[in-house]
Amino acid sequence: MTMTRQLLIGGQELAAAAGRTADDVDPYTGELFATVAAAGPEDATRAVDAAASAFKEWSATSPSERRRTLWKAADILEARAQEAAALMTAETGAVAPWGYFNVHLASEMLREAASLASQPVGEVLTTSTPGAVSLALRQPAGVVAAFAPWNAPIILGTRSIATALAVGNTVVMKPSEHAPLSAGLWLADIMAEAGLPAGACNVVTTTPEDAPAVAEVLISDPRVRRVSFTGSTRVGRAIAQLAGRHLTPAVLELGGKNSVVVLEDADLGYAVNAIAFGAYLNSGQICMSADRVVALKAVAGELAERLADKAAKLPAGDPRDPGTLIGPLITVRAAERVADLVQEAAASGARVMAGGGRPDRAVYPASVLSGVTPAMAIEKDEIFGPVCTVLAVDSDEEAVAVANSTSYGLTAGVITEDVRRGFDIARQLRTGIVHVNDQPVDDEPQAPFGGMGDSGYGRFGGRAGAEAFTDLRWVTVQQGHRPFPF
Repeated sequence: MTMTRQLLIGGQELAAAAGRTADDVDPYTGELFATVAAAGPEDATRAVDAAASAFKEWSATSPSERRRTLWKAADILEARAQEAAALMTAETGAVAPWGYFNVHLASEMLREAASLASQPVGEVLTTSTPGAVSLALRQPAGVVAAFAPWNAPIILGTRSIATALAVGNTVVMKPSEHAPLSAGLWLADIMAEAGLPAGACNVVTTTPEDAPAVAEVLISDPRVRRVSFTGSTRVGRAIAQLAGRHLTPAVLELGGKNSVVVLEDADLGYAVNAIAFGAYLNSGQICMSADRVVALKAVAGELAERLADKAAKLPAGDPRDPGTLIGPLITVRAAERVADLVQEAAASGARVMAGGGRPDRAVYPASVLSGVTPAMAIEKDEIFGPVCTVLAVDSDEEAVAVANSTSYGLTAGVITEDVRRGFDIARQLRTGIVHVNDQPVDDEPQAPFGGMGDSGYGRFGGRAGAEAFTDLRWVTVQQGHRPFPF
């Protein structure tokens, strides 16, 4: 039976004002999974109305109450892990382990956010004014427009709202059209069950065609004081332009062209396992995915052969099959795009060592390419599929130059047995995140998460996230009357 959901505004499920709906399609079967309301601009305004009305109550709620609500939401999410994993499979083609990992990390994000609710919100400053107390105070900003993607819907949907709610803001969520339930409505249900008051978390779902107009209304509304966006760099630029036009601070976590630098002293068995995990987890559809390996020539050839051997053994296909590791990409079109990148590289001289070919509907096999050059599109563009390239270099300096040659700057890994050398390289990489003796895919709720360049700006996570979603104010209190010169 096809599921049907409406917009969530002010604690009520409401049809879109224009009565339109959008289809939510299973990417593996191509069958209709759910139908959701398709919001228009007027619905976005209704959602902001509800969030603005709820702000006074929620921002004044005690820190301990906010903490309890978020902690309870984490418990509910964990208890519904099986349901979450099945939902992600139906909406995004995720294999079950990825779904369960989403639940694990999202629940930890909720608990980290809960802890932020009762953390210090300011400091006492020194002052040269006699009899004055000078304070730097952090206060909730207001309504947050939260845009969540489909590729890690429960993790990134949770991240888009958890800290914002913890510090006293209210939110309007606009989940991806490919995951309106798992990145939005389903999460909002959990927050409501945990005791979040009506209107504190609202959800507007859209069609792809209506999404730009809805986004513009959300961001241009003067009551929206923060924007939280995770998604492609192309869309992120448009969001940034809108936010800049209205002087609305934004946190943008965008695409990545992430490298794993492998030095000649690396344990190759470990390196292959690490790279395969970083490249093929969730079929390579992670902003942190290891698109490319930059390896010293002494080990590049053997590393490519061993990685190709491992990739060729990774089963691809039906995400509901417990043996499947490589599920479908989000659409057939996405799989065709990845295949085109591989085909173009092969035609330009690259060697396809594993995988390749044309996709089976939305499924594309784990692939390895060697002999790539910086001029190839596959070395310039974010792949966002289960493909990894291997590029050989002569020195540490060249490895750093190649890794930094992209306009993106999200994350990277350096694999070496010499930690000092690895740390030296890590300091030279222009990325917001780098892991020594590990691959690029990692996230912890308390860590500052974000990129540089075309990977965006601002940081989610921990104290950095709390600062991003609050206003810093200077407040002084004068004891008695101070003298004035005239």
